[in-house]
Amino acid sequence: MNHTDRLLVQTYSGLMEGLSSSNKRELIENLSKSIGIEQEVKDKAFFKSFGAFGSEKNADEIVAEIKAARKFSGKEIKF
Repeated sequence: MNHTDRLLVQTYSGLMEGLSSSNKRELIENLSKSIGIEQEVKDKAFFKSFGAFGSEKNADEIVAEIKAARKFSGKEIKF
């Protein structure tokens, strides 16, 4: 744990001193649950991104459509 992380933990610990025992237990439960969920959420978000583009067209048709939609400007650029 680096110095900044240590200070953050100490600061949050100080804030929690005013909580009741039942609130502290609930906070501990929520923090414990979040440790396992954090990685699961990242994994789901990563794998959910696959297949995000849905189309009935095959790859060749999509490429042809993109190329046909291109418009080039005949504008002369002066340096």
